[in-house]
Amino acid sequence: MSVVFALATPAAKSAICVFRVSGKGCLESLNDLIEKPLDGYRIFGVRPVYFNKRLLDTVGVISFKGPESYTGEDSFEVYAHGGLGVMSLFVDLFKSLGFDEAPPGEFTKRAFLNGKLSLNEAEAVVDVIDSSVVEDVYLSSKSLSGDFSKAVIAFAEEIDFIRVRVEGEIDFSDEGQEFLDGSLFNDLVNLITRFDLFTGGCLNKKNRLVKNKVLFVGPVNSGKSSVFNRLLGFERALVSNVPGTTRDLIESEVFYNDLSFSIFDSAGLRDTDDLIEARGIALAVDEIKNVDVVVGVFEKKDSVVMDYFEKISKSKIYISLLNKVDLGLVDSSGFDCCLSAKTGEGFELFKERLKGVFAEENNSDSTFLVRQRHINLFEESVLNLRAALDKLRKAEVLELAAEDLKIARSCLDEVVGFKSSDDLLGDIFSTFCIGK
Repeated sequence: MSVVFALATPAAKSAICVFRVSGKGCLESLNDLIEKPLDGYRIFGVRPVYFNKRLLDTVGVISFKGPESYTGEDSFEVYAHGGLGVMSLFVDLFKSLGFDEAPPGEFTKRAFLNGKLSLNEAEAVVDVIDSSVVEDVYLSSKSLSGDFSKAVIAFAEEIDFIRVRVEGEIDFSDEGQEFLDGSLFNDLVNLITRFDLFTGGCLNKKNRLVKNKVLFVGPVNSGKSSVFNRLLGFERALVSNVPGTTRDLIESEVFYNDLSFSIFDSAGLRDTDDLIEARGIALAVDEIKNVDVVVGVFEKKDSVVMDYFEKISKSKIYISLLNKVDLGLVDSSGFDCCLSAKTGEGFELFKERLKGVFAEENNSDSTFLVRQRHINLFEESVLNLRAALDKLRKAEVLELAAEDLKIARSCLDEVVGFKSSDDLLGDIFSTFCIGK
């Protein structure tokens, strides 16, 4: 494989930028770059780097001798100043040395191909990076550490042991040796039961990709946009005393402690002859079915109006807010939270209320975060295990039961990457970021 390089940090002005380089021969090129060799592998050094006989930058450098590296190949990393000009010059420098720009996921793909990571561990790398919920970080890190691979391989070895006994019955039954006894059936049933429990404890990443959604509704001029902006921490929605200012759905994302959720500001509901505003109102009502939580924002107690908004929220979780408490004493009965978008009073309680809603929904006793690919393979494996058990119980052709067990094992091999197609690898690593 050729020597590849990539910027491993965002291409934006920052304190430092990091370039990763990997491939046979890259360490020889590094020695040409820094003139004075490093003191050893895995030892960080500071060296000047020249390009076209001019000082480019004084950088931090660390080198790794394969196979004791992330990719399993000779590699090094350069820590330079994070200026856009510096980044551009380093790209030119590396290209002048004959290095190729790495496509997305190239370094982790090489780590997999060189036996440094199993396939699911390679997938866990990007899962850790993608995680926006604290629990997802822990679950993905467990997979990255190898715990998931060990569990899957252990189940695969149990399938092998049962299959050996079935094959033994096929090959040696004429010699008076008995392999199909009651313990084999019990072992297979026990394996299926435990594997079902294992797969049931895995959380599908696909379900985590759906953002928790919060929609703000309410009458005009109740302060929805002001509450929306205060929750975000900056002015995202236009705020005005003129009724009908918000005419469309406005979306932003909020991170609070270990949770993230999307919030939508909507047009105030009222009768209007303005076609654009009317369309915005219709969008707000229609969007209710697509969200998890509806927040009704009001500036005063009005039972008729409050009941109307709670009714159109249907079966969704509904939170009623009394806004503008900074204006004086008000009747707060019937509201879930009282706050002021102007002063910020009551917002911590409101955010804790939202956190409580989503924390309850996100609470799980899951053991690992997995992908739909894993779920499909697990389901196919269990299906074949059950088919093998059924054939063995009915004393049908043993060769077919053995084939079912072989397929069940093969599915688990594909999970960890013992057997994988080039197309599958291309699909998986194309989702990675550049530099990883």
